[in-house]
Amino acid sequence: MKNLALFASGSGSNVERFVEYFRDSDFINIKLILCNNPQAGVIERAKRLNVPLVLFDRAQFKSDAIVEILQDNQIDWVILAGFLWLIPQNLVAAYPNRIVNIHPALLPKFGGKGMYGHFVHEAVVANQETESGITIHYVNEHYDEGTVIFQASYPVLPSDSPEDVAKKGQVLEHKHFPEVVEQLVKSEQ
Repeated sequence: MKNLALFASGSGSNVERFVEYFRDSDFINIKLILCNNPQAGVIERAKRLNVPLVLFDRAQFKSDAIVEILQDNQIDWVILAGFLWLIPQNLVAAYPNRIVNIHPALLPKFGGKGMYGHFVHEAVVANQETESGITIHYVNEHYDEGTVIFQASYPVLPSDSPEDVAKKGQVLEHKHFPEVVEQLVKSEQ
């Protein structure tokens, strides 16, 4: 059994999708949810889904506390499911090529510091892009610069609002993110 830890900063819809997807798996276990935002909706989701949650602050995140929590819980893979902070070097080093993020655009477009959520969707619309999508990638010590694992795209219509773009992207996130992670984890066997 491989143990996954899910990091989230917001509502946690991708977290819930992961928990549902792997609920009956005999190979992958969602062992822990970690959150840096005491107001995040993912906290209530974690309670409802009956998955242990660790709430942490920036000082804990930059220290070795988070790495120790992950190791104490025998975490094999770290999944960033709407997590907004840059991953510190000690965590990247502890889980080389085992930290996976999803980004709501086709990287390298619309990536980097400050490019998340509605900021990405607003930029897609403002730049009159004809397509956007999702990128699943490994995490390194820079925002959105790790090796791309998977991308999927959708058309952006001239009439689409940033909210329309967000909805299209979330459909792809929920469909592909757990499947791609499952393939990654199983392929290392």
